[in-house]
Amino acid sequence: MSDAILHFTEELMSSWWIYLALFGFAALDGFFPAIPSETLVVTAGVFAATGEPNLYGVIVIAAAGAFLGDHVSYFLGRGAGGRLIDRTKPGTKRHAMTQWARTALAERGGLVLVVARYIPGGRTAVTLTMGAVRYPARKFSLFAGLAAISWGVYCSLVGYIGGKAFEDNPLKGVLLGIGLAMAVTLLVEVVRHQRRKRRTPEPQLEVELTTVGER
Repeated sequence: MSDAILHFTEELMSSWWIYLALFGFAALDGFFPAIPSETLVVTAGVFAATGEPNLYGVIVIAAAGAFLGDHVSYFLGRGAGGRLIDRTKPGTKRHAMTQWARTALAERGGLVLVVARYIPGGRTAVTLTMGAVRYPARKFSLFAGLAAISWGVYCSLVGYIGGKAFEDNPLKGVLLGIGLAMAVTLLVEVVRHQRRKRRTPEPQLEVELTTVGER
């Protein structure tokens, strides 16, 4: 079974269709997060270690698809004006990510788009929010470009490292590459959670001090 999967994957990776698939998956992932674009790019990076597909081609195509997908999401948010965001139900993960996106944009502007690329669900929440709040399109394109390039390089190289480590067994390389990508995502989530916990008590402290002062 594993031999059949490996053979099919090798055939796919050696075909020009892989570039079309990379572009399409990366673009769709911008406004439909259920698409596993990162997994596909990592897998392509693993097989790039053996020569096919071309590593630089994988990086460029994946980044271009991600750049397009981000703009589709941005203009969906801009066109809807905010109705898509307002419809999110309180208490859901999507609502929480939207609130995080609003707060992060107010604090750090477009740089949050680069960080959101590595947070599950964060990318779409941020791009929709940036469109809804009419974030300048020119500045959005600049940060979206930085985010897309960094993501394309990161996913491709993570896969490439896995492919080099297991040149004789690409499937193990895929597992290693995906594992490394998941570890980085988990690390980003842990850091974000810890920073949020540190900031939470501050408003409470201000309220207490105000109350004491009134007394």
